[in-house]
Parts: sequence; structure tokens; C-alpha cells
Amino acid sequence: MLETIHSLRLLDLIDILLVSYIIYRIILIIRGTRAAQMLAGIAFIIIIYYVSGKFDLQTLHWLFKTFLGSILLVIVILFQSDIRRALTQMGKTPFLRAEDVGERDLVEIVRAASYMARRRIGALMVIERGTGLRDYVDTGHRLDARLRHELLVAIFLPASPMHDGGVIIHKGRIHSSGCLLPLSQNPAIDKRYGTRHRAALGLSEESDAVIIVVSEETQEISLVQQGRITTCHDENTLKTALKAVLAPRKKVATRWYGWLDSLRGNESKS
Repeated sequence: MLETIHSLRLLDLIDILLVSYIIYRIILIIRGTRAAQMLAGIAFIIIIYYVSGKFDLQTLHWLFKTFLGSILLVIVILFQSDIRRALTQMGKTPFLRAEDVGERDLVEIVRAASYMARRRIGALMVIERGTGLRDYVDTGHRLDARLRHELLVAIFLPASPMHDGGVIIHKGRIHSSGCLLPLSQNPAIDKRYGTRHRAALGLSEESDAVIIVVSEETQEISLVQQGRITTCHDENTLKTALKAVLAPRKKVATRWYGWLDSLRGNESKS
């Protein structure tokens, strides 16, 4: 054991750390999703495969051996959405400036959500972040309008021709309305959630977007991110939850840009 430790090189340690980080990120991505349950099922099949081989259960062993022979193809088919999400997150970089929404924009979104909840107006608002939503933007109506709570309410009024679908907010502006979002196929979703919540969950499973859902039946406001739904009972709760989700991203970007600015300052002095 001691000989193994002493023989470790710096590159070996870096290799171990990189693999550990990749495994950690994979766990974060699949946590709370169907992928975790499917991985447990695959692990169970592998256990049966080794047990059947040990006890010489030839037919059962041959059956699972045939299945595991094409395991890579099975994984790609079963986990295609999770693989797509993982590759999307890997493509993001901390050097890109993150401009989700500002303080004033948050106030406008919260005011609109609270107003519509009190008057039983259903709504689906998407805050675009690092993952581009071009595929869904193209399904709606291009607005590129200033973010105002009056405009958000007007869009989701039942008499409005654009009230169906979701509104996508990009860099503090109402980019598009009436956008069609992917419905989640997760069978574990609470039956009380309707199409809006399923659409919000579906988009959150494929991107890092933050989605606000207003239910016209229950007057509830829900914050959806990374496949999870959080119910917000009042304006303060919603505003606090939005700040908690969006603030860390801004702090990271500020830290990186502060570091780059200090480097530029040192270069100019020299």
C-alpha cells in the first residue's frame, strides 16, 4: 500500500481528480431524474449476470450476456436527453458574461406573476440562461420588447392571441411569446400538475433555464429549475427564490471578470 502511494506521480493525482470530478458532475446531472432509476436497473442486471455465471445458470447467463453485449447502444438510447444536457453544460464556460436579469427585471417578473395569480390568469415565463433556447424561440412570436409587468400580463390574458405557450426572457427583454416547450415524460410527476408544469419541467430537464409557472386553477406560483418544482406562496418568497438561483451565477461571472481586469491592469502598468 505504501509503495503504491510513493509511486504515484503528479499526473496520476491529476488523472484521479479529473475522473472524480467527472463522476461527481454526472451524479449531479442525473440526481432526481429518471436516469438515476434506470442506472439502478442496469446495475441490478449486471449483478444478476455475475450471479448467474457464478452458479452456472447457463440460459440466464447467456440472456444477460447478450443484453450487455450491446450496453453502449442501450445507454445512448435510454439516456439521450441526459447525455444531451450533459454535453450542453460541458460546453458552457465561466468566461462568458452571465446577464440573466437585473434587480428591476426581477421586480417586474414577480409583480406580473403575483398579479396573475390573484386573478387566476395562467402563465409560463422562461428566463434563458447559459443554454440557448433557439429551437423553442422559433416556435413563437418574436417581440424583443422591454420587460414590463403590464406587457407580461397582457400577453397571458385569456383573450390575447399569444397567451398559449411560454414567454422567453433573454437578457432582460421579452424575446418571444407563444413558444412551444417540450413536455416532461417523467411518470413520477404529481397528477395535480397540468400541461404548463409539465412543459416547465420538460424544458428544465433539457436546459439550465429558470421557469415561473402561474396556475389559474390553484393560484399557485411555482419556480421550476433542473427538473424540480418549488412552490412560492407570496411575492417575497418568489423574489428570494429567484435571487438565490440567479445570484450565484452572477457572482461567478463577476469573480472571473474581476480577475481578468486585474490582469489587464498589471499588463498596462508593465
